[in-house]
Amino acid sequence: MGEDPQDLPSKGQPGQEVSRRRVFYIPGYDPIHPRRYRELYRKEGAAQAAISGYELALTPKRPGGPYGWQVSARIDGVEVEAAVEVLVWSDIVRDSMSNTIPGTYLQLVRTAWEYIATGALRRLMRLRKGPVIAALYPVGMLLLQLLAAILTGWLVCALAGLLAPWAGIATRLVGAGAGIVAAVALLRWFKAKDGKLYAYYLMHDYAYSAQYRGANPPELGARMARFTDIIAEALESDADEVLVVGHSSGAHLAVSVLADLIRQGRVPARGPRLAFLSLGQVVPMVSFLREAHRLRADLAFLSARDELTWVDVTAPGDGCAFALCDPVAVSGVAPEGRRWPLVFSAQFTRSLSPERWKALRWRFFRLHFQYLCAFDRPLDYDYFRITAGPLSLATRYAGRPPSASRIDVPVSKFTATSTAAA
Repeated sequence: MGEDPQDLPSKGQPGQEVSRRRVFYIPGYDPIHPRRYRELYRKEGAAQAAISGYELALTPKRPGGPYGWQVSARIDGVEVEAAVEVLVWSDIVRDSMSNTIPGTYLQLVRTAWEYIATGALRRLMRLRKGPVIAALYPVGMLLLQLLAAILTGWLVCALAGLLAPWAGIATRLVGAGAGIVAAVALLRWFKAKDGKLYAYYLMHDYAYSAQYRGANPPELGARMARFTDIIAEALESDADEVLVVGHSSGAHLAVSVLADLIRQGRVPARGPRLAFLSLGQVVPMVSFLREAHRLRADLAFLSARDELTWVDVTAPGDGCAFALCDPVAVSGVAPEGRRWPLVFSAQFTRSLSPERWKALRWRFFRLHFQYLCAFDRPLDYDYFRITAGPLSLATRYAGRPPSASRIDVPVSKFTATSTAAA
């Protein structure tokens, strides 16, 4: 992937640190085409620009390389160009999703066993109830659907018996068959409505990490190695900053990708600044599992490095994230002299007007994406200033204290960072 910021201008304005930026967005467990992120950036960026009084425009990127778009911005009176690219693993997500109802229920049993039997679920509940409830939701919803299907089948069988109490064995078998058909039909109906219920989707999400007990599946490990190569190439360009954004499950992928990048010595001493922004992270859902040795090692390693700046933004209003939980500390792997991450809140209840907060408050899935959206009363977190503004992530939050209510005590039962230490 060669240079692709489309002839970005050089710095020239007083106080301007960044005029060229490469942004790599790693999404969470999402089977949808990455164009949804382009459209989200376009729509919400225009809204934030209108609110905050700056200019933001999107154009297509050149062919080749990851899917992405070009951003031209004028913020604080200076012009900045950013090439935003999505590091796609949606094909892996789609392939991991069971297409059968029995297969999903088998995933339910295996996933619940992994989290409950090891004590991981109990420890996760000591952090934040919201994401644990979100994790239990697909289990409860799928069991309710199964119960409803069983009751429906039983009622059909019972009704057949009431209508024909004198019936012989053949008629009763037909009634039993009708009951089974009714039960299966109801389960299929529930699955067809999962675009609104999210039970199957969330079950596949949690099952994907649990199937290898926190270790990376082989196909994901190979894709992450490719991500490392792509970012390493960008660090050889004439960009002023290379910013990696990991959202939701994408945050823990980014941790390992960046740890590999630094271990391999691929961060040039005189190259672009390297920055990492983790948003709405769910790292403990993986790092608390017994075989998550690599992730825990990468968390410990990255937290002590001076090759990058790492800022972690969550919000208690996001019920799907481990809000204000320091992912390194709660995983029990914080080393002496660690520097990162800087953990603070996006403060949804303050950075959104009461009217906007009221409209979004119970839209849990939408709130999980609010970090990528406009705030009508922005404070010091603005996704579009971070990705297309004239300041580096390091400068923007230099001296910014962490949120006082952050959780930074070790909670995980499993803290080994190698199989030998396990």
